[in-house]
Parts: sequence; structure tokens; C-alpha cells
Amino acid sequence: MDSREAQKQIEQMKDFILAEAKDKATDIQKKGEEEFSIEVYRLINEQKEKVRATYERKTKQVETQYAIAKSMAINKQRLEKIKARQEVMHRVSDDAKLQLVKELQRPDVSKKFVTQLLLQGMLMLLENEVTVRCRQVDVGLVSSCLRDASDHYTKLIKSETGATKACTLSIDTASFLPPAPVAGKDGPSCLGGVVLFCAGGKISVDNTIDMRLNLVMEQAKPAIRGLLFPQ
Repeated sequence: MDSREAQKQIEQMKDFILAEAKDKATDIQKKGEEEFSIEVYRLINEQKEKVRATYERKTKQVETQYAIAKSMAINKQRLEKIKARQEVMHRVSDDAKLQLVKELQRPDVSKKFVTQLLLQGMLMLLENEVTVRCRQVDVGLVSSCLRDASDHYTKLIKSETGATKACTLSIDTASFLPPAPVAGKDGPSCLGGVVLFCAGGKISVDNTIDMRLNLVMEQAKPAIRGLLFPQ
């Protein structure tokens, strides 16, 4: 083999090696690009998931905070509504007290009223002897009602049962009910009325104006609310 053929073979081998190297480089480049694209896609998806998770978490936080704030606002509004209604009910009660006290300033009305309170208490106790406690300022008024109350009691028992039963009433002069309320002054108070005792003070019936008014207000609350706060 002469030098020219040898040189030709060398050139052919060189071209073959270069072609192989080029093909190999192309394959490596393609594989690198594919791996790069896969990695970029993975990273993008990973970041998307992180962003979505962060968004969902923050959305839930906002929704929770909104729900809490809404609940608090509703509760606050409900409490304010309840408070406002209670204030109105208190004003109704106070107005009723003023009107009742004003009405009871008439001697004929007050005497009849106290007599009825005594009679109701006697009918609840059904005792032969009953002690009556009142405000010190009402001793004269209550004393003037004892006879009528006892007579009515005896007549009512006779008409309803046929039995003859009397009850002796006496004023408790050792202890009195609290005085009338005074604006700006704290402490026990009483609008009037009586408390009846028997069995040595072990049994009692509270027939004070305060107690009767509280009972009436409690019983009438649904009707009053219906009138004042219609749905």
C-alpha cells in the first residue's frame, strides 16, 4: 500500500470517527434537551402546586376569618337587639310601676287593693291566725283593711264550702317592709302591699306590689313582646 492509499484510509477513518462523534454529540444534546425540558416541566408543576396550595391555604384562612367575623357581628347584633329589647321591657315595667303607684294614691282604690291582697293571702294560707307585714308608712292603711278582709274571707269560705271559718289578722309591728324606692339611692325598696306569715313565720305569702307586678310582667312578656316587637 502506497502512501496515498494509506492517507486516504486515514482520512476515511477520521471522517467516520468525526461522524460518529457528531452523531454521539447530537444524541447527547437531544437527551440533555429532553432531560432539561422534563426538569423544567417538573419544576414548573412543582411551583404551580406550591402556589395552588398556598392560595388554597390563604383562601381557607380568609374564609375562616370572614366566618368568624360574620359570626361575631351577628352575635354582637343579636346581643345589642336583646339588650335594646330588655331596656324597652324595663321601661314598660317602670312605667307600669309609676302608673300603679299613681293609681294607688287614691284612698278608695288603695284600700280595696290592699283588702284584696290580704284576702288572696289568707285563702292561700287557710290558717286561723295570720301576721301581716307592711311598710311602716302603710300601717294605718293596712290596719283599716284587716276587718274587711277577714269578713270577706269568712263569707267566701262559707259560700264555697259551707264551712264556718274565721281568720284573725294582726300587724307585725316589730319588722316592716323596705320603704318606697328613691331615685339614685340603692338598697332594698318596696312599692307597697303586704307579706302574710303563719306558723311562727315558717310559712309566708309575698303579696307585695313588687312581687305581683313581677309575676304579671313575667306572664305578660310574650304578649308584650308581640306588641312591641312584631316579627
